[in-house]
Amino acid sequence: MEQGNIRAKRGGRINSSSASRKEWTQVRPSTGGKLDAQAVLLLAVNALYAISNALSGTFLPVYLWKASGSYLLIGWFSFGQFLAGGLTFWLAGKWVKEGNKMNSLRLGILLSGLFFLTVLLLGKQATRYGVPLGMLSGTAMGFYWLAYNVVYFEITEPDNRDRYNGWAGLLGSAGGMIAPWISGYLITTLHGERGYRLIFTLSLIIFGVACVLSFWLRKREKGSERYSFSYGFRRLQEKGNPWRRMFAAVMAQGVREGVFMFLVGLTVYIATSNESKLGNYTLLTSLIALVSFWVIGKRLTMRNRNVAMLAGTLLLGVAIMPLFWGVSYSMLLMFGIGTSLFMPLYIIPMTSRVFDLIGSTEEGASNREEYIVLREAALTLGRLIGLSGYLILLPINHSEQAIVWLMFIVGIMPVAGWYFMRPFLLAPTYVRKTR
Repeated sequence: MEQGNIRAKRGGRINSSSASRKEWTQVRPSTGGKLDAQAVLLLAVNALYAISNALSGTFLPVYLWKASGSYLLIGWFSFGQFLAGGLTFWLAGKWVKEGNKMNSLRLGILLSGLFFLTVLLLGKQATRYGVPLGMLSGTAMGFYWLAYNVVYFEITEPDNRDRYNGWAGLLGSAGGMIAPWISGYLITTLHGERGYRLIFTLSLIIFGVACVLSFWLRKREKGSERYSFSYGFRRLQEKGNPWRRMFAAVMAQGVREGVFMFLVGLTVYIATSNESKLGNYTLLTSLIALVSFWVIGKRLTMRNRNVAMLAGTLLLGVAIMPLFWGVSYSMLLMFGIGTSLFMPLYIIPMTSRVFDLIGSTEEGASNREEYIVLREAALTLGRLIGLSGYLILLPINHSEQAIVWLMFIVGIMPVAGWYFMRPFLLAPTYVRKTR
């Protein structure tokens, strides 16, 4: 392993080598860095991207299910989406590192718009192209999130990363609160197909605004080294490399996401048969998430990350329990409220610490693109594992109780993520003095 890599030691602590400590200074838990103008602008671009996706993406599984009546179609759409997204991360890493990462960000936004335009033009015929449409959506997300994560890493530091993620979660919750409610109202008022066409069109417009706004983000410098397609995976082969634990932790996060990203909204609609109620559901749960992200984002520090993440993982599992009493709208509301309250405790430390690890050594910072691709590989693998469980279970048993048990099993996977993350949460964080 390269000099300066962090290695796990006794007691679950993670330390850097003596050579590295000459170049890196420990970040004290008491520091509270503010966000600069570029960070605020990136938050704005990402908020618009999230709003556009929330406006149409929340109802896309419903739209496909109503047109096909097939639960498997939604699963295969998501499978194509996750697979294409992971491959795009890996292949586009070379462009982002050696070329213009801001163009990758913009291409992701434009392809997202193209995806919704395609669905708009196909109408109900979109059900015949579930996997290709999923792959188009995944490719768009791959280009966008790869560039976004690299830029996010470059404009934040360990002492303001929790603050940034708190604001990102707050803005995402605000968009997730208002946009789906508007969509549900429009779809119900305009009686279905006309409403779907309108919200897909609105998504296109907002994607366009986000793309224009991105031109005010400064052009980021190219990486000083060549991109290596196998770099991150070679790190996993090294005994004692901290990324072996981090990879497992992120993969556990992906297992949950692979099912919950599409199944929750679809389940709410099937339980109510009403898009407006799905909009009301997202309005309430996102409002609670907004407040939760704001409060936790302000109070979370490097000192209390470990306790916060453990509490979050356990409470996310408890939040699923009401569904065992029945998948009704009221039980789904209890589940959604619990998830909205406790998710920030889990996801903020999870996101912040993985990027802290990337920036904790000069080797990590100079190969940030490869490590971000490695993180996405873990997420993709986890999502495909979780989704595979759904695709295997459904043809065998698609009863309400079977689906709830699947949600519970994948929903408690964050506990495994906390276990693998624990040494990183307890360790001091180092950052280059010159950054």
